[in-house]
Amino acid sequence: MFASLFLLAAMQLNQVVVPLGRPRVIERPRAPIETSGPLWAAACDGSDDWEKPAPPVRIHANTYYVGTCGIASVLVVGSQGSVLIDSGTEGGADLVAANIRRLGYDPRDVRVLLHSHEHFDHVGGMARLQQLTGAQLYASANAAPVLRSGIAADGDPQKSVLKPFAPARVDRVLRDGEEVRLGDLMLKGHYTKGHTHGAMSWQWVSCGGGVCRTIVYADSLSPVSGPDYRFSDHPGALEAFRASIAKVASLDCDIILTPHPSASGLDQRFALGRPLLETEGCKTYAAKLTKALDERLAKEAAAKK
Repeated sequence: MFASLFLLAAMQLNQVVVPLGRPRVIERPRAPIETSGPLWAAACDGSDDWEKPAPPVRIHANTYYVGTCGIASVLVVGSQGSVLIDSGTEGGADLVAANIRRLGYDPRDVRVLLHSHEHFDHVGGMARLQQLTGAQLYASANAAPVLRSGIAADGDPQKSVLKPFAPARVDRVLRDGEEVRLGDLMLKGHYTKGHTHGAMSWQWVSCGGGVCRTIVYADSLSPVSGPDYRFSDHPGALEAFRASIAKVASLDCDIILTPHPSASGLDQRFALGRPLLETEGCKTYAAKLTKALDERLAKEAAAKK
């Protein structure tokens, strides 16, 4: 009795707090960039191989890189399911699904599939991912027919060298600037015609640990073509190309990602193992694209002489 009273008095004197119930469990980040970024860089070792497996990496908060060494696929996780941008190749789709599982998520929780541009290396696995996830595929007006057929569109600068891919079911056609909403997720799609007619770039905000970042997944927008295509022969498409590059430059952008990770230096940034933040990233990327387009046009002009 005395001992109990003494203990109670001591606790009051020293303001001892006895916790009630179990302590709160703080979930550790999945695949944090500090450790998984260097692992990704080591696994890829400078390779741009489209189907070389790479570990998943947390970009920021609820946004993850789940693609291969050479082709990006981005998972954005929400309270009512996930959104996945780009599938990679048909063979790469299973690697993407494996990375989603490796993070501890279920591929069947992916509710919406989105795309960058409609070439087989980026969307060739959409049909396979629809089988694995049951998700709906949303597409731009110009990309939708290509996704449904698996055949590159007439007028695509690379049509003569592109392989066909497995046709996918398109569930919704998106307008330029349309917002895709899923629970607490909201991603805004921007038409960025140039590399293809149906290309899209995506913008969203990811928040975690009291820090919010605006992420832009900017399309390739590189002036690459088959041997018989000249950009200078298509003034309307060329004007749209430049407008798309300008649109990317104007976007609010804390972190830039691209369909080919090396195009935005993601491989080098992963190797550093630091949180990603590059507020001028979209402007820098756009300047690089403008330079490449100008150089391509100069070569075309020189070849005419």
